[in-house]
Amino acid sequence: MNEPRPRVPATAVVGLQFGDEGKGQITDLLAQSHDVIVRYNGGANAGHSVHVGDRQYALHQVPLGVLTPGRSNVLANGVALDPDALGQEMHALRSMGVVIGDNLRISDRAHLVMPYHKVEERLRELLAKMTLGSDQILGTTGRGIGPCYADKASRDTAVRVADLFADRHLHARLAHIVIVKNAILAALAKAAGVVYEPLTVDDLRALCATWADSIGPFACDVSTWLDHAMRDGARVLFEGAHAALLDIDHGTFPFVTSSNSSVLGICAGTGIPPARVGDVIGVAKLYTSRVGTGPFPTEFTGELADSLRTRAGEYGTSTGRPRRLGWLDIPALRMAARLNGVSALCLTGLAMLAGLPYARVCVAYRHRGEMLDTLPASVTTLDEMAPLYEDFAGFDGPIDRCGSFGELPAAARALVELIEQRVAPVGWVCVGRRRDQVLKR
Repeated sequence: MNEPRPRVPATAVVGLQFGDEGKGQITDLLAQSHDVIVRYNGGANAGHSVHVGDRQYALHQVPLGVLTPGRSNVLANGVALDPDALGQEMHALRSMGVVIGDNLRISDRAHLVMPYHKVEERLRELLAKMTLGSDQILGTTGRGIGPCYADKASRDTAVRVADLFADRHLHARLAHIVIVKNAILAALAKAAGVVYEPLTVDDLRALCATWADSIGPFACDVSTWLDHAMRDGARVLFEGAHAALLDIDHGTFPFVTSSNSSVLGICAGTGIPPARVGDVIGVAKLYTSRVGTGPFPTEFTGELADSLRTRAGEYGTSTGRPRRLGWLDIPALRMAARLNGVSALCLTGLAMLAGLPYARVCVAYRHRGEMLDTLPASVTTLDEMAPLYEDFAGFDGPIDRCGSFGELPAAARALVELIEQRVAPVGWVCVGRRRDQVLKR
């Protein structure tokens, strides 16, 4: 019997802000030196926009490794899987020449986003707007991710991939779910003043049958498969969705996503123990963006924000919604780097700052006369904080043809060096959106 090759610690890529940091670019680059790419959290409410050559790809659930031939791609148990959205995404990628077949595996323990989850999310958002006001709603994508994770915790109203292949069990479960959900959703609809169309077991059962056919070829015990792959020496890359400041436990609650979107979600979301996670690459943009409502201490608006949003294409990959913009927030970034045990940073967005008259960096907050150097738990405090800034000289662009860190303008290098001094070592700086525009520090 052959002895297994030595274990190779896995690498993780995680966003350190509110998402949309450009994680896709470094994940795509690192996929070329890894064998397996694993998505461990989130659902179709997350997205990566990746440029390979002159083509742009938008991925929402499919791991980025599909863009590199010969890589295995895994949707692990921590994912909220939307089979319909996944099927549409796979079709779109295949039409662009991307091969998806034996290179994709889906955990049989992943929870499914059901039609009633999307109905519930829309009704709850509508009610929240009526009772809390537009500035206090969560601003969800309407993809049903939150209710899916809520049912995961509730247990008796959840459906997993494995359930699709156990017809008798599934029928009994759906019969129970229909009773519970019709009661809840009808009450929510009545409170919101809208018409509700009741669920039926037959409709849900027929839908699940189509999903069993489409998901069946990819479904497996992912945790065991990953364990065997890693024991055989496979180099594994964990691909984070969303970002640390949206983590359900450690982000700006309640304006967060519904899963652990920091590296803390890897172990529960894959079944791989902590000792197997090695380097953690934290991705941060040199300014900040956020979609939807929620605290944003360094936000700026007006002509500068509009110009930067247009130039940088700051619109959600999954939703198309315009992103709110703010200056770089060092205390928040430092907290996220600590939370994730970051080994090295990958900085993005530098090219978008080129041509601005100056760049601002928040170095601390003031709240009622007290200095704060990390994000507090209370959203009230977050809303009341005043950021304290250091200003940096602007620099001319474009910088997309710089081939090394030393070729960057002095003002751009100073900004990077400040982050390195106050947060963590910088391993990469992106000067454009293509694979060949990532500078090794």
